[in-house]
Amino acid sequence: MINLGLESSVVEWIIEYPEVQCVLDSLGVDQSCQGKSLEYVCQQIGLDPHFVLKQLQTVIDEDSTVNE
Repeated sequence: MINLGLESSVVEWIIEYPEVQCVLDSLGVDQSCQGKSLEYVCQQIGLDPHFVLKQLQTVIDEDSTVNE
């Protein structure tokens, strides 16, 4: 498992954790962000980066629980 954070790109998140794509889509986060960080992309569309990060971590945690 790779440790991703706000400085990681949206594309890195999707590659490492495909299950987060539904969250990003529902929040309107564009995956064609040319490698820009999750934090930057969130700020550009008016989302709180920490809120988005928590949403992504929740989906990842739920997915890992189901796969145990």
